[in-house]
Amino acid sequence: MSANEQQIKIRVRGLNKSFNGRNGELVALKDVDLDVYTNEFICIVGPSGCGKTTLLNILAGLEKPTSGVAEMDGSEIKGPSAERGVVFQQYALFPWKTVIQNVEFGLKLKGMDKERRRQEAMKYVEMVGLKDFADAYPKELSGGMKQRVAIARAYAVNPEVLLMDEPFGALDAQTRAQLQEDLLKTWDKEKKTCFFITHDVDEAVLLAQRVVIMGARPGRIREIINIDVPYPRNQETKLQEDYIAYRNLIWSKVYKEYLEVAK
Repeated sequence: MSANEQQIKIRVRGLNKSFNGRNGELVALKDVDLDVYTNEFICIVGPSGCGKTTLLNILAGLEKPTSGVAEMDGSEIKGPSAERGVVFQQYALFPWKTVIQNVEFGLKLKGMDKERRRQEAMKYVEMVGLKDFADAYPKELSGGMKQRVAIARAYAVNPEVLLMDEPFGALDAQTRAQLQEDLLKTWDKEKKTCFFITHDVDEAVLLAQRVVIMGARPGRIREIINIDVPYPRNQETKLQEDYIAYRNLIWSKVYKEYLEVAK
């Protein structure tokens, strides 16, 4: 089924966001229109300062637009919700809680009883390959392990949408590659709507069904490119001619936006 035949999960129309800075008004987003489809994996790329994180924060309900509207399932997004899980680059784990306790946290807030939430949390701990570390504390984990915990915690509350802000940006190349494949397998199994921000064009083309290219000053959508590379995908996908063509195409467009910002 093509994207245009799918149900729209998130709709953004005429979105504008401005901040008051030392030098006056800073326009972070201008006239952003975007549809994100149910169960779609969409990646956002663009130069620093193009408003990627601001857009994600609005979709998460952490910030309000200056004007325009962001909706989920036809209802305006007015604040945070368990229907939208968020994973940041900084792991944001509770250092005094174990892996399993961190993953249980959202389930506890939802009022799930102790025995059931332990079973549910363990399912996601196992899903991200951390069964043997369920009782470990964050200080005992590598960066990649911490990010797996953050992803498991987000999935555990069963959100309809997963918002991810450069979740692998601070990791070494090998760990990043492994987590990319893990995320693809998890998405294929769970089929959540994924809105994923990255600076890495390779990562965007590997993960996404569509890649949104944003330009800066002010932040706006320049182009949306469909990635017609079949799933399942893994690191070997990067050797395919169609993948390489998409990567080169998107990289040239992102680099053009970077040059505009650098002027």
